[in-house]
Amino acid sequence: MNKENVLRVSDITMQFGGVVAVNNLSLEVNKGEIIGLIGPNGAGKTTAFNVITGVYAPTNGMVELNGSVIAENHPQGKMKAQYKGENAGKYTGKTVLTPDKITKKGIARTFQNIRLFKGMTVLENVLVAMHMNMKAGVFGSALRFNAAEEAKMREEAMDLLRMFGLEGNKDDLATSLPYGKQRHLEIARALATKPQLLLLDEPAAGMNPQESDELMHLVGKIREQFDLSVLMIEHHMQVIMGICDRIYVLDYGALIAEGNPEEIQNNPRVIEAYLGVDD
Repeated sequence: MNKENVLRVSDITMQFGGVVAVNNLSLEVNKGEIIGLIGPNGAGKTTAFNVITGVYAPTNGMVELNGSVIAENHPQGKMKAQYKGENAGKYTGKTVLTPDKITKKGIARTFQNIRLFKGMTVLENVLVAMHMNMKAGVFGSALRFNAAEEAKMREEAMDLLRMFGLEGNKDDLATSLPYGKQRHLEIARALATKPQLLLLDEPAAGMNPQESDELMHLVGKIREQFDLSVLMIEHHMQVIMGICDRIYVLDYGALIAEGNPEEIQNNPRVIEAYLGVDD
């Protein structure tokens, strides 16, 4: 496997007032890897995703995509006195790209709670994601100079729907789909942005064991077919252990372990975080 680095998260701290949601987190995703980010509820996993995708500006630390900085910050203003994290003086730059710019650079994500465009059809949900990569401007679109480009986009959107078994639902409202298909549509919409890195936030949530197993194979297929890397949050340990190359474990916002699935399953700190210990 090519070990070319795609994502590098360095010393990220996310503090809200006096509450440290993520504390000094560093992780890497290499090209072609499927990486798991796990931990008990409230460990800071989704907050980390929100920093990586530009929803939050980190209080401190840096995020790089393919060696290019997409987020960098340091404690400023009142936070200088309130800051409880580490490495307060290590980062001096201030770069915070907005989520749309980060998406254009090659990161796409799904959400823990499905966020489809409710008033749009299945096909429209995928097409709207593709429009961010359109070459024609507003003027060209208005005069229909981009007809060939739109036809190609529609063809690519239908290819994605076929991959996920959704071609027969293309004209249905997205919210009319069964839960499992809505999950698949959200992943298809993320892939429509043509990412290099796909972030999946609990993609197996609410699925039965058979659906979870199908999802595990689907994620592996996506990795191979689209030649991308995956960073996923998941509570279904069968999915995480069955597909991830490496796993990072958070507890109370801090990284407590990293390694391959076997190492994580046998790590005493991970077992303690999930199961507790006798007093």
